[in-house]
Amino acid sequence: MGGQKIVLLSIFVCFYVFSLVSCTEFEAGGENGWIIPQSSNQSDIFNQWASKNRFKVGDTIRFKYKKDSVLVVTEDEYKKCQTTKPELYSNHDDTVFKLDRPGLFYFISGVSGHCEQGQKMIIKVMEVESTPQSPPPSSSLPASAHKKNHAVRKTSRFLGAGLVTISILVITVFSLV
Repeated sequence: MGGQKIVLLSIFVCFYVFSLVSCTEFEAGGENGWIIPQSSNQSDIFNQWASKNRFKVGDTIRFKYKKDSVLVVTEDEYKKCQTTKPELYSNHDDTVFKLDRPGLFYFISGVSGHCEQGQKMIIKVMEVESTPQSPPPSSSLPASAHKKNHAVRKTSRFLGAGLVTISILVITVFSLV
């Protein structure tokens, strides 16, 4: 009976570790992509889109655009739509940015006038959760919301801790046989 408890505990630990390393790639702005808002009443469309999604460390944001750019800037530069000292600059029509820490990330267009017209966005990356008590955020959304947030793909990354957990599980199972 003690061996079965060890196996069950090992399986639980394995699922716990893998639940922490799943990552999602989002397309900035959802269906519309990284574009200039069409009218002044849409000037906050990117922040509205970002507020409807839950971002975590390891997720990525894909910016698709034509004849434009994306910059990562400080909060002050975001407010002023300044592009003189960006932390990141890309104008490759398809930019993928990894959210590598919790906190706020500020994105603006580098094309003159675009930021002032609303082509800017703040993304809040959540702290890593210490327990898997709540379900992943995507499972609590209706199926229609999945399409609207335009998460391009979800991937799982197998880290060293996951491999160690699987090794322990295999050794435990074979030691019981």
